[in-house]
Amino acid sequence: MDIRPNHTLYINNVNDKIKKDELKRSLYALFSQFGHVVDIVALKTMKMRGQAFVIFKELGSSTNALRQLQGFPFYNKPMRIQYAKTDSDVISKMRGTFADKEKRKEKKKSKLLEQSANAAKKPNQVSCSRAGNTIGQGTKSPKRVPDNPPNYILFLNNLPEETNEMMLSMLFNQFPGFKEVRLVPGRHDIAFVEFENEGQAGAARDALQGFKITPSHAMKITYAKK
Repeated sequence: MDIRPNHTLYINNVNDKIKKDELKRSLYALFSQFGHVVDIVALKTMKMRGQAFVIFKELGSSTNALRQLQGFPFYNKPMRIQYAKTDSDVISKMRGTFADKEKRKEKKKSKLLEQSANAAKKPNQVSCSRAGNTIGQGTKSPKRVPDNPPNYILFLNNLPEETNEMMLSMLFNQFPGFKEVRLVPGRHDIAFVEFENEGQAGAARDALQGFKITPSHAMKITYAKK
């Protein structure tokens, strides 16, 4: 029987040599392209090694991420992704909060009829699909970033301290023509990304302009100076 689509994705075949903090940051950078990531759970216990859960706010985001990232080479291992068997109970059990959740469910039952009677409007879901990828457009600055003449090399700045080559490669290698990421020794906040031609570089620049690698760092992308 197929597992019903839900907000939580279960991922396995994850490289278990990656440190927990780096793994969670990289998963966030990769999956948040498809929508608002509420939480990421990655435990390093023997039973949970090589596995992770990514919880999205919107069901459409989890579905899109599953389709786009199935088999994605994450730290040199193809990810296997499926919907979690239950949406959030599996996360609750892992955190030891399942019993508390059951108590809250009982309290909420009395309010169920009242809630169903209210014709509450659903929040608007902002669809920001572009070339098969969903980027969090609501986090972008409306200001246009000053730029240099078109070039096949992009210059990135305002990167967070924890940025690494793998994290940036995962963001940019989904775009045609991607060649490599080059970090600058002694500088964590800038990097260069090379494409085969300026048109391909421009497409990646437009799609990822203002993308938040972390909630507090919106990436700024310009063409590199020739």
